[in-house]
Amino acid sequence: MEAVIEVGGLTARADGALLLDGVDLTVRSGGVTALVGPSGSGKTTLALALLGEAAPGVRLRGSVRVAGVDVVGEEGPTGAARDVRGRVVSYMPQHPAHALNPARRIGSVLTELARLHRPDGTDDSGGTGRAGGTGGGRSAAGREHAAGALRAAGLPDDPGFRRRFPHQFSGGQRQRVALAQVLACGPSVLVLDEPSTGLDTVARLRLADRLTRLAADGYALLLLSHDHDLVRAVAARTVTLDRGRVAAAGPTAEVLPAPAAPPPPVAATAPVRPSGAVLEARGLTAWLHAGRRGEVLRDVAVRVPEGGCTAVVGPSGSGKTVLARCLAGLHERHRGHLAFRGEPLPVLRRRTARQIRGVQYVWQEVRGSFDERRTVLEQVARTAVRLRGLTPREAERQARAVWERLGLSAEHTARHAASLSGGELQRAALSRALLAEPGVLICDEITTALDSVSTELVTAEITRLREESDTAVLWIGHDLALVERLADDLVVLDSGGVVDSGDSRTVLGAPRSETTRLLLRSRHLGTAGPAALEPVPPGVQRKEHLQP
Repeated sequence: MEAVIEVGGLTARADGALLLDGVDLTVRSGGVTALVGPSGSGKTTLALALLGEAAPGVRLRGSVRVAGVDVVGEEGPTGAARDVRGRVVSYMPQHPAHALNPARRIGSVLTELARLHRPDGTDDSGGTGRAGGTGGGRSAAGREHAAGALRAAGLPDDPGFRRRFPHQFSGGQRQRVALAQVLACGPSVLVLDEPSTGLDTVARLRLADRLTRLAADGYALLLLSHDHDLVRAVAARTVTLDRGRVAAAGPTAEVLPAPAAPPPPVAATAPVRPSGAVLEARGLTAWLHAGRRGEVLRDVAVRVPEGGCTAVVGPSGSGKTVLARCLAGLHERHRGHLAFRGEPLPVLRRRTARQIRGVQYVWQEVRGSFDERRTVLEQVARTAVRLRGLTPREAERQARAVWERLGLSAEHTARHAASLSGGELQRAALSRALLAEPGVLICDEITTALDSVSTELVTAEITRLREESDTAVLWIGHDLALVERLADDLVVLDSGGVVDSGDSRTVLGAPRSETTRLLLRSRHLGTAGPAALEPVPPGVQRKEHLQP
């Protein structure tokens, strides 16, 4: 297989920190190479360097060649880098919100990308496609490439789907739309940063099959991932980064040996908790558009007792994030009963300071919630100043303590959001919520950007809060192994409605719905393999119109 990416002695520095230290890497066509390592190890910095790009303040040195074109040299990115972006190498960021234009319908963007980057992307009059042209100048070839990209990403290519805006998709659907944007450019090299983020077990298994097919079609794939099961399923070769250096490289089976079988479950008596709910929703129905159009939740009930943990799982697009946003007061188009400690819970702009402090929400895509002009630690500490009345000095002391328990070092305290990885920012966002000392913590996919060590630190902190402070937790996630460890109760959503609920062990041990059974069957990626996935029964087909 031909080497299409050749990296030699690549270094990257920012704010006095060494992000990459003499990295060498080769990626060949027709296969998948995985790049793994802890949060902050330099994976995304390396991925951006392949496009001749870097985050603000990051300085690149070394050699990066893509398809024979020098995109980085000893003086940094070269002018030739612009010629390979999109049409030769395309990058899908970890959080699709960074790649999707909220003001553009996805069909228009996909068609325009195909016209701009593909050699046959000419307009109807025979001219070359121009940036910004989204009217009658779209070529038939561009539209066909856009449709093909949607299909290749596992999405429908019907007109109604193409007319939707990014906010009208679930997190998992946005991830696939971002993949379609990459494919629409017609590149030969795909750089995919955590593509399984936000995907349920079924969609994750299908993603593995999709990536395998793309490699078989001749694409060169560089997969950045904390999802070692996905890496084992699709990657022939794996490179491990640690603190900016290559720590290991070779066949995936040698770099990432199969994990040991988990020990059998140990019977344990669940702690007795108060029966009263700290946070409760009854008869919750939510919709996207005025006039109650675009229903995304239908008569949902969920409750979280003091010190308890209730998990919500379900396929991508089932309504999990809308449920979280309703409880956090951020989604106002809903009806039903919401209560915090027995009192009605209004939308966020009408909540009291006590209610705002009491219900804290940590979501999946957090980079946009940090101000680039101030250090991240300043912003974390400010929560305790505003909501608890602490002095700035005491708030910063407590922030540092939480920060360190979550595995962030003192060196991170002076850095800004742009110089932190997605996993580091995710833990900073959790720290910010914890500084409020909430009665309820809503966690929406907060471990998807984390390596296994960081995930253990986060779950240990969640467990400590429940045991020492009786903090209630609403945990939204796709990782059923984590759900089994953390949750007392479980709610399974599909197509906006509850299809299973009850004690988590009972629900997972004796599921009543086909949705739950399907999620359980497809959880062991790399063991059963993509080909072993059974077709989705007609009764549980995903309703793609659901969920923002």
